[in-house]
Amino acid sequence: MLNCCVIVGRVVGPVELKTTTKGNTVAHMIVEADKSFRNEDGTLGKDRFKVTLWRGIAEECSAALKDGSFVAIKGRMQSDVYVKNDTQYYNCEVIAERVAY
Repeated sequence: MLNCCVIVGRVVGPVELKTTTKGNTVAHMIVEADKSFRNEDGTLGKDRFKVTLWRGIAEECSAALKDGSFVAIKGRMQSDVYVKNDTQYYNCEVIAERVAY
């Protein structure tokens, strides 16, 4: 099976760069993309995606991208399931493989 996604949109807020306990560089950012249909008031709706970047791509993007930067991301979806207070929650994020800006 294939797990692939492409998101084109704008960065919302700062790109947060961190180093893991094993010494790997990781960054997180939110990308906002227009939906393909208009709301009742005629405006385009928007979706926000949590994006994780690793190693060199994380360092490059944290230095180059800022709030409002236009970006195209090719990656894969990663999902997690966890239980808190007897309720099951689902988390989904994009793991970036290529970024163009």
